[in-house]
Amino acid sequence: MKARWTNTALEHLLAIYEYIAQDSSVYAQRMVDRLTRRSEQIATFPLSGRMVPEYEAKDIREMVEKPYRIIYRIKPEQIDVLAVIYGAQLLSENFK
Repeated sequence: MKARWTNTALEHLLAIYEYIAQDSSVYAQRMVDRLTRRSEQIATFPLSGRMVPEYEAKDIREMVEKPYRIIYRIKPEQIDVLAVIYGAQLLSENFK
């Protein structure tokens, strides 16, 4: 199965990079690399993530790559990475 990053998730990834890069572009790139590698794991093992607590949907799951949550939706042919948010942040209604 393949993981596809939505535009929203890519925007989140860029924002994370830019925020961390204010202090260190090296650490910013390392975090982006960790997050994108985690999406490869999600593509291989889509059910390895837990169901998102804010929702009751079995197809919307999350994988934690501290301090971030990678939110994704399992579809028959692919995985859609919906968002990458800070771990303490709650999801909005947009992803139902």
